Amino acid sequence: MSDLKPIPNHLIPHKMLSQDAYSQWLGIEILECEIGRCKVAMTVRKEMLNSMFKAHGGITYSLADTAFGFAANTHGKFSVSIETSINHIEAVNEGDYLIAESVIEKVNNKLGFNIIEVKRGDELVALFKGVVYRTQKDWEE
Repeated sequence: MSDLKPIPNHLIPHKMLSQDAYSQWLGIEILECEIGRCKVAMTVRKEMLNSMFKAHGGITYSLADTAFGFAANTHGKFSVSIETSINHIEAVNEGDYLIAESVIEKVNNKLGFNIIEVKRGDELVALFKGVVYRTQKDWEE
């Protein structure tokens, strides 16, 4: 028997971020979090640009993927992505402050389906869709 206690669901993304060196390198911060929803943000830096001096597509993908993972895990079970896709709608520039909000559209015992919007202000710059597999392992302190 484990002496570990379950982590309150809304705090799971904070624990995840504390263990995620890549998201920390990106400068991702958690703005809001509740069960089934998470909003994160970051500022695009020079080292994130491609050869055309626009943000590499992987930057918006990574921000959305982080929001996706955080929201998916707020139900208290370890959840891992099994399928994702992104549509890049607008070019992103150095200095842009991006916000990604993940909302769980549907969840059942094994799968969760999320839509993530990445915005620069009110402008939609990317749309990400993801499916997670929900394991039976609990998040614990």
